[in-house]
Amino acid sequence: MSAPVAIRFAFAACLVFASPVSWGSSLPVPVDAKVVDQRPAVEQERVYPMGPLRKISGRLRVENKVESRGQVSSVTYELPVERTAREAFTSARETLQREGGYPLFWCQGRDCGEASLWANDVFGNARLNGGDEQQAFILLRRSAQQADTLVALYSVTRGNRRAYLHVEEFVAGSPLGVLLPTAATVLRELRDTGKLDYPDLAAPQDTWADLLARSLNLDSTLRASLSGPQAEAWREALVKAGVRNGRLEVGSAPGEGLHLELIR
Repeated sequence: MSAPVAIRFAFAACLVFASPVSWGSSLPVPVDAKVVDQRPAVEQERVYPMGPLRKISGRLRVENKVESRGQVSSVTYELPVERTAREAFTSARETLQREGGYPLFWCQGRDCGEASLWANDVFGNARLNGGDEQQAFILLRRSAQQADTLVALYSVTRGNRRAYLHVEEFVAGSPLGVLLPTAATVLRELRDTGKLDYPDLAAPQDTWADLLARSLNLDSTLRASLSGPQAEAWREALVKAGVRNGRLEVGSAPGEGLHLELIR
């Protein structure tokens, strides 16, 4: 969706429990962190932004979004003073991606928009109200049999220097269908991690080929190797979609689906 749209966010009532949340799947827990807010699984309509948040004429607007109904669970951690929000966010993101999943939208700092809107309008949690430059958000989709599960991570540092990590899991009640990452998110992931893993992508798909080509062409200096059973077919598809042939090589990394690695 290219034009900004007005959106309304729904969330469960704020409840705090002394016992751990019963997660449907393993989610990252920051070391030595204190749980300050927990919300058990509840069915609701959920909206996740896929663009920076702004308010225009009193209405919340975002360029794109994922909207569905399903079971939502969340937990908010206050981090120990020796750990930064960025460290906790990076560790949690890496854990989730190792378990199988890829980012749909990833932003940091002012690229996310107004932090107060994330805290109050998206998550309904005033503890997350921090500085615009001190925030990060990522929405990941799990792979394979858990493809209808989304995990959202949001980290922020408040003016009093207290840092928080919010972890939220959404299990859709009906198939989510095709969800493509934003081109900027694909490029951010490739630059940050040096690789892209899409185990669910076998033979080339036009929509994915177009997306990956747009992502790579956001920085025409990058070169990448492609591995997987259909690596050569993917290379041809990306060249057809507009990526210069000399920027792509066929690699030999093991694994299913499609694997891209940055050539440094």
